[in-house]
Formats: sequence, C-alpha cells, structure tokens
Amino acid sequence: MNRRPPRTPGTPGDARTPGLRRLPLGSPLHLLLLACSFALAAYAGVRLLAGDWLGVALWFVGAALLHDLVLLPLYSAADRAVVRAAGAVGRREWALYVRVPAALSVLLLLVWFPLISGMVDQSYRLAAGLSADGFLARWLLITAVLFGGSALLFLLRLRRAAKERPPAVH
Repeated sequence: MNRRPPRTPGTPGDARTPGLRRLPLGSPLHLLLLACSFALAAYAGVRLLAGDWLGVALWFVGAALLHDLVLLPLYSAADRAVVRAAGAVGRREWALYVRVPAALSVLLLLVWFPLISGMVDQSYRLAAGLSADGFLARWLLITAVLFGGSALLFLLRLRRAAKERPPAVH
C-alpha cells in the first residue's frame, strides 16, 4: 500500500492550521491565461476611458443603479411568480422552461435596446452603413423561437416521462 503518512497539525498544507493554507493557484497555463485576460481587460479599460472617462464612469454607475434598484426587483418578482405558479401544480422544476428563454430574451433586449427601440441617431447609420429597421421584428422572432423551443422540449420531456412511468396496478 502506498499511503501517505497523516499530516500532523501545524505542518504547511494542513487544513487545521490557519494562515498556512496553500494558495489555490492553478497550473502554469491557467496562470498564463489569467494574466493575459487581466492584460486584455486593462488594455480595453485604458482605451475605453481615453475618450470620455466621465461619461463612461457615469454610464457604469447608472447601469449598476438601474440594475440593483429597478431590474433586480422586477425580474426577481417575475421569477418568484413563475416558480409559485409551477409550485401550485406541484412541479417547481417546470419553471426552468420559462426562466431560461425569458432570461435570454431579456438579455438580448438589454444588449440591443437602442436598435430594438429605434432610438438610434444618424451616427449609427453613418458608422454601420445599415438601417436600424427590423430589429424589433427580429427580436420578437428570436423570443418566439426561444419560447417555442422551450415548450417543445418541455412537451418532449413530459412525453418521455409518461412512457417511462410504470403502469398503475389496480
């Protein structure tokens, strides 16, 4: 048997020794990728803040406040209502079939809101060379496909569960 001897309290790496725990560093490749991602984030931050740093800072603070004070309570209440409705039927896990497409649809709406709402100025048309028309219809179509696919998956799983259920004995 190749067993390691038990650690005695107070040796480095012992979980019972406060302050002498090993650092959770990954492999050298993991550390290299982490360093590269920090370097890329720093470069992007410098480039982003080079033009209008006050506007960018206000945008970040406003986005954080909007999320924490308005959006978080709204989508938490909506999620609670969906879970409560699914719980009334006795199947709380069914809420995922509404939660996932709704989250993806709202995420797309938040990312593309200026184009979906039509609130773009002439600078977008000049920069992209494209019109912003049709984004609302595309977002609605994507949302319908997300919910339709989720409903189809839900029905297929219900059907499979019904087939796997043993027949009732009377």
